[in-house]
Amino acid sequence: MSATIFSEKHLRDFTESVFKAMGCSDAHSQLATDVLIKADLRGIDSHGVARLSGYVRLWEKQRINARPNIRIVHETASTATIDGDGGLGLVIAPFAMEVALKKAENCGSGWVSVRNSNHFGIAAYHSLMAVEKDMIGFAMTNASPLVAPTYANERLLGTNPMCYAFPAGKYEPVVVDMATSAAANGKLEIAQRTGKSIPDGWIIDQNGHSSTNPHELKEGGALLPLGSDVEHGSHKGFGLGATVDILSAVLSGANYGPWVPPFVSFLEPPADPVGLGIGHFIGAMRVDGFRPADEFKSHMDNWIRRFKSAKTINPDQKVIIPGEPEFEAEQFRKANGIPLVNAVVEDLNALALKLKIPALASN
Repeated sequence: MSATIFSEKHLRDFTESVFKAMGCSDAHSQLATDVLIKADLRGIDSHGVARLSGYVRLWEKQRINARPNIRIVHETASTATIDGDGGLGLVIAPFAMEVALKKAENCGSGWVSVRNSNHFGIAAYHSLMAVEKDMIGFAMTNASPLVAPTYANERLLGTNPMCYAFPAGKYEPVVVDMATSAAANGKLEIAQRTGKSIPDGWIIDQNGHSSTNPHELKEGGALLPLGSDVEHGSHKGFGLGATVDILSAVLSGANYGPWVPPFVSFLEPPADPVGLGIGHFIGAMRVDGFRPADEFKSHMDNWIRRFKSAKTINPDQKVIIPGEPEFEAEQFRKANGIPLVNAVVEDLNALALKLKIPALASN
């Protein structure tokens, strides 16, 4: 599918104008934009500006509060629970990481659970905030129930991503950012826009049979946990997704499991909520709480070098360090621009017309 290249600044200006049209403050508009543009720069196109219309539709349904009073509702020296007041997760999660970082500076580590939030973009954005301060960052969130647990044919868990970010020395940080399902829902959305089938093992239809139709969720199907089936370890993916759900929501007072409100605006939240909004779990650990940071980063470099030099099955292949493709994409797109498929451009221009802001014209 053909695409148009846009400069980073062009997309930033447009995206900020969308959030301002929603009523967000200048500071929140800039921060929310930064999270989305970071996704596009890193090649995570499913979580970048392509998501804008989804946030707007939720705001129109009064399910996103453009002017939230984000506050700490419970805390100890090293922990806190934050109520996001129904605001953008793109703003609430960075706020939570700032709290975690301050607590880590004082106590060695900081752990923050979040309730009453919404979709928070890519988890790596929040984890990397800790890396900038020579800390190890953690970020995870629960999400709309789209995943069937092992042996089930019912959507009870979200794709529930988790991210761990580790600082290094000469090399870029190691960033493990992944969904706990066999595939992220964003990959289905990309396949839908490009008219492509999806691999076996990502999704089942409403009868529990494997499907390659990217539209299967709309017809009652479900995503599968990481591992796809029990013979390939889907119980482990289920366990990881459950961990994210419990830390993000059962711990914070957010909705969990099938009660998590859907990201799509055409579906109403469950009528019997067990908590407030969706939940996140954010953490930061000072490296020098364990050993001098320079020593750690030197050994991280050694770790990275050794894995990059591993013998491979095919001479044309190489071991890819977690976070490496995203870093390379970011460097390339900063220099050469961000591609948006035409379907996304059309969607964003329709959004501009609705909000009475300038269209996303080509550079």
